[in-house]
Amino acid sequence: MPEQQQWTITATEQPPEWFIQAVKHYTPASSGLYAAQLLWQRGIKDRQQLTAFINYKAYQPASPFEFGQEMHLAIARLQQAYNTKEKIAIWGDFDADGITATSVLWDGLGQFFAQNTQLVYYIPNRLKESHGLNNQGIDNLAKQGCKLIVTCDTGSTNVEEIIYAKQLGIDVIVTDHHTLPAERPPVAAIINPRYFPKEHQLFNLSGVAVAYKLVEALYQSLPNVAKYPLEDLLDLVAVGLIADLVQLSGDCRYLAQMGIQRLQEDFKQPAAARRRPGVGRLLELCQKSGDRPTDISFGLGPRINAVSRIQGDASFCVELLTSRDVKRCNELAEVTELANARRKSLQKDVQAQVAQKLTQLDLSTTSVIVLEDAQWPAGVLGLVAGQVAQETGRPTILLSTEGAGEQGSREQGAGGEITSLSSNSELRTQNSALILARGSARSVNSVDLYQLVKEQAHLLHRFGGHPFAAGLSLLVENIPLFTAAINQQLRQSLGSTTLTPTVQADLTVTVADLGKELFLELKLLEPCGMGNPVPKLLIQNCWFENSWHRNQQDWQGKKVQYIKAEFDIRDDSTRSAFPGLWWGHYKDELPIGKCDCIAELDYNTFKKRYEIRLIAVRSSANSGLNTQLSLTPFILDLRNQEHSATQHGLNLSYPLTGLIIEDCPTNWDDLRMWLRRCLASSRSTSGLENQQQLAIAWSKPKHQPPNQIWLTLVGIAKYLSRTNQVVTRRQLLEKIGISDQTLLVGIKALKYLGFTVQRQDRSLQITWNPNDSAENLADEAVARFLAAVREEQFQQQYFAEVPLSTIVAIASYDSK
Repeated sequence: MPEQQQWTITATEQPPEWFIQAVKHYTPASSGLYAAQLLWQRGIKDRQQLTAFINYKAYQPASPFEFGQEMHLAIARLQQAYNTKEKIAIWGDFDADGITATSVLWDGLGQFFAQNTQLVYYIPNRLKESHGLNNQGIDNLAKQGCKLIVTCDTGSTNVEEIIYAKQLGIDVIVTDHHTLPAERPPVAAIINPRYFPKEHQLFNLSGVAVAYKLVEALYQSLPNVAKYPLEDLLDLVAVGLIADLVQLSGDCRYLAQMGIQRLQEDFKQPAAARRRPGVGRLLELCQKSGDRPTDISFGLGPRINAVSRIQGDASFCVELLTSRDVKRCNELAEVTELANARRKSLQKDVQAQVAQKLTQLDLSTTSVIVLEDAQWPAGVLGLVAGQVAQETGRPTILLSTEGAGEQGSREQGAGGEITSLSSNSELRTQNSALILARGSARSVNSVDLYQLVKEQAHLLHRFGGHPFAAGLSLLVENIPLFTAAINQQLRQSLGSTTLTPTVQADLTVTVADLGKELFLELKLLEPCGMGNPVPKLLIQNCWFENSWHRNQQDWQGKKVQYIKAEFDIRDDSTRSAFPGLWWGHYKDELPIGKCDCIAELDYNTFKKRYEIRLIAVRSSANSGLNTQLSLTPFILDLRNQEHSATQHGLNLSYPLTGLIIEDCPTNWDDLRMWLRRCLASSRSTSGLENQQQLAIAWSKPKHQPPNQIWLTLVGIAKYLSRTNQVVTRRQLLEKIGISDQTLLVGIKALKYLGFTVQRQDRSLQITWNPNDSAENLADEAVARFLAAVREEQFQQQYFAEVPLSTIVAIASYDSK
């Protein structure tokens, strides 16, 4: 599906020596050069900036009253409500920023207003409502006696709804960070950092951070009321900030740094002693510890977002984040985890269908990808659109007519802003024969998606969003016209510019550079986000070994959701390999031979190891195999000798483990793989004296009778079931002396005898519940296993004795 990517490397300007030494002060175990290069690239160029960037204690945050008159108006209105004991409603949003913002106000304002009596909250249903205020919800709050609504992460452009609330005697305080209205709405106050100039330290605040600033101002105005410290809210602020992908600069970075520290401190406590047991349980379910920004962006954020995508109603997430009832939080966390598993499954299905539709598009003539389907669930379209946009380098809009015919349905925008269109478009949807499509759009590079969609407003029912993401709805009959118009519009604006998927690397490193020292050095830049992305490392002339892949399952192991490949990476800089993984890919997608890759360096808290996360990979520019090599001296025959191949003084410039085969193969494909790898590693040599060599060094196998192997396998299975121990696949293979493929046949036979075999990471857990009803099937399965063992032993006997000339002939034929 993806086009050929364009790789770029960030231009590096060598920072001055004084700056390198200043950075080294924070990385005493390493030179600090890589971190200094990155920081210098990203505009940190004096000591004061550097200190404030790395150490949040040296940063001076802005006062909440920087918002000026609007903040004073908001606090005055809240104090009035406090003095007259008015009922207040928090109006939130259903994404992670909106949920955490609601939680911050719930906990923060809850110090001044009694929760559930004076203070309530309302989260719109993603699948039935939309971002922002709506009249039906306002009616509901009016019936409950609410006299003040405080919005968070939404509300700036809901002018009509604000007027409607005012008519019902309800004042509105807006806290938001989305697009500003053309004129100030008739609110008690509007607190929105978009009113600041872009250079202001508060300009990039997300919804949760704006909500925090409101609570901070109230704490300062009523200093003797709150029982819990303001800082208790910072972990929620960090979750919302990082999950919402805002630019982490100024106060955003400061708040995220402090919040991550609070998150980690709380997670280290026993579950019963945690301030936020729900957050702690979510971290446990996603095998994170809360000390890294990626624990939020890859762990907490997607799970909170998944609830509204799958269930529509995400209101219980506020309870999950704020309750101190451990048992209740555990229940809600498991519901959240199930929603995330379901989200993954739906996303995977839609991705496959979109990939199929993309094969029917001519991307050379397509500037904006617009695809639609009647069965796509609207809740995951934004996620898939984002992936397609990244892979193709083109803005992508995915539309669904699922649930069409519901009157008044609204789009699933990503930006918290609703833009109503003309009354004519509203009236046309009243005709039940007309079907409304809803969808999500994601952008790439410098294409302003919001403006792009806005230009076609006359064809739309509703739309909303921001430059990188938008939601929209339109009549199905308008989709072809909309597609043609938006493509023509972007082509005209681009001129001769070509849209190409681009991957940018920040630094060039070697495998020898990877590890703890470099990780701690790059960690100085955390938390990373927009404007300060996770460093991308370019590793050249490397190759992969020991690759394998597995299907990832949901947390109860019931359904396959996605796959990942794991591997070791090597290059000429060191004799040691370094582990890594590639999410969403099979091991067969890794190139054979030397290649270049772009990766991120990470620490796996669960496995307690440093590893790379592969972002992109391609064969090296000169990766064509040299087919003119003389193969006879290239392959050394050391079979059936008393000493191992490593004792024969081989002329090897690669690590020995990459050139020696000590395990007897069972088929030609296994041997061909090694031959191709060595041919690839020799492609750049000139002259036979520098040619890489392959040693075939297996001994004639000493086989047990197949029946004995079967009895051994059954005995091991019974022992593991009785002792409740686990075993790795490799341990099993070494114990009974068979191949991986034959072991799978044996496991199937075990299942017919009543054994249950479950994966636990790289280990297997075996339990036994005898079952006589499958006896005939078990006999057949055992017979198949014995036949597989006999065939494997026959093949190994063959490869132990096959002449070297035959191996050379096969290799020569494969290299042509």
